[in-house]
Amino acid sequence: MKNLRGKIAVVPMILAALIGTARADEQLSVLKAGTEVYTNVTVTSVSATDVYFIYTGGMANVKIKTLAPELQKHFHYDPKRAKDAEQKLAENKALYHQQLLRQPAVSAPDMTRRPAAAGGAAEAIWRNDYPGALQQAKAENKLVLLDFTGSDWCGWCIKFEHDVLSTSKFADYAGRKLQLVRLDFPRHSPQPDALKRANAALSEQFKVDGFPTFVLVNGDGRELGRQVGYLNGGPDAFISELEKFSR
Repeated sequence: MKNLRGKIAVVPMILAALIGTARADEQLSVLKAGTEVYTNVTVTSVSATDVYFIYTGGMANVKIKTLAPELQKHFHYDPKRAKDAEQKLAENKALYHQQLLRQPAVSAPDMTRRPAAAGGAAEAIWRNDYPGALQQAKAENKLVLLDFTGSDWCGWCIKFEHDVLSTSKFADYAGRKLQLVRLDFPRHSPQPDALKRANAALSEQFKVDGFPTFVLVNGDGRELGRQVGYLNGGPDAFISELEKFSR
């Protein structure tokens, strides 16, 4: 399977780079972190500082240092290693903010977009029902592009939306070749519980551990390739990658 990582340092990907897999797929009936209690937990990954997991309410992560001592030991918590990782993360966040200041200001993507009026620039149409997208892609001999994103907090997701996904060039390409599905994991915008559960299940199915992640599948749901993180080069570079995946 073809696989492409983002070409520049991506803040949401920094933690993913630190993640190990020793505890992946471990199941816990209850996970308590401070005053927060999570049920039906499936651990997806563990970093020097955090445990990442799927639970009844969706996706989440907690600081290992907030867990009980026996769980800290269970997850091999090392305070020095955790401090070093947090320092590195802070440095990369500072770098990210410096880079972002050099870019034009962008806002969170409009999740209620509709096709542009006649004579206006084309806009891509995103849906959130993966099964329906597969069915329509099969009928139209198209592929399905999944966009795992944090639309109201992930800086690189918002920037990629601005630089690539909202362009007429990508919209024209998608209209001919793709069904588009957005799997959103917002932190500030309300989202129906059923949609949260569906998105979390797909995130687990495709083993997504950072945003943005783009997965291209055929009408049968077989993965053809993925891109993790921000990709330089605008819509041309992204379309080129999608074309490589689909060959």
